[in-house]
Formats: sequence, C-alpha cells, structure tokens
Amino acid sequence: MLQTTNLTLGPCRPSDRADFIDLERDSEVMHFLNGGAVDHESTDPNDVTFLMPRGTEPYVWTARRTVDDDFVGWFCLFPESEALAEIGYRLRRKFWGQGLATEGAAALVGWGFETAGYDRIVACTMSVNGGSRRVMEKIGMRHARTVPVGAAHLPGSEHGEVWYELARSAWTARCSG
Repeated sequence: MLQTTNLTLGPCRPSDRADFIDLERDSEVMHFLNGGAVDHESTDPNDVTFLMPRGTEPYVWTARRTVDDDFVGWFCLFPESEALAEIGYRLRRKFWGQGLATEGAAALVGWGFETAGYDRIVACTMSVNGGSRRVMEKIGMRHARTVPVGAAHLPGSEHGEVWYELARSAWTARCSG
C-alpha cells in the first residue's frame, strides 16, 4: 500500500472491476484513448491498444480517497525491463483538476525508483492531451520525443504521441533539492 496526503493506492482487486468499467464508459475519460466511451458489448480488452484493467493485473494500483474510500481511479507501473517501467493513470472526471493525478503518479514513481529499483520511468500520451502532459511535467518528467501515430483515428492524432521520461538520478536530485 502507498499512502499520500489524500490517496491510498493498493494493488487492484477483482472487486475493483465495476469501478474500472465505469471509467471506460465515460466518454471524456476515454477521449484520448478511444475517442469516447468503450462499447463493452463489442470490445475485447485484449484487442485494444490501451489498458482495460479488470482487477487482476499485477501492475495496476487502485486509488481511493483516504478520507472516505471513494474510488478515484487507477495507476499502473508496467515493467518494460528490469531497469525500465512505463507509468499510466486514469481518474474519474470528478477528481480532475485537484492534483490527485500528480499526487498518485509521484507516489508510484517514487515507489518504482526506491522499492522496485527501476533506473528510468517513461510515459506517453497524445500530444494534444494537455492534462496528462502537465501531470508528467509536474512529477519531473521531461519530453523525450514525439512520434507519429500509426492509425490517425482520433482528433488531434495528427500531432503525434509524446513520450516523457524520468531517470532515477533526476528523481533523487529533485527529492533531495
């Protein structure tokens, strides 16, 4: 478990499934991933390019408000190798703009460097997703590259996908400075 000022993050559980699916049914939450709400009648979680957790994924952490246990969203720190992990997150709209994405992401990045032993953590989003980019920047990540999106099916995808990264040494310097 990870505890922040406002959040409790813990490994996801099957009992989180309904909350995860509700996130995917929100067209604004899914805008930059799917262009809108996920149609669960016709979408197989194994056939999409984005994560659709169901409560059994080993690298997904459920975020709840500490004060009342209200479901905030989820964070993921997926290992790409022993030294590299990719962070992702998805929050309920009612919690946007409150700093909770930054708070949860920073906690998980700290855990990734200090406990899991990663040397570098990366993240990506569509170039036009200003909210997610701000979270990445607030936790100390820096823009590394912009790449074209293969299938330009979402508005703004013509601007590409941006990748951000953070090295353990930069995290350590930031935390001690």
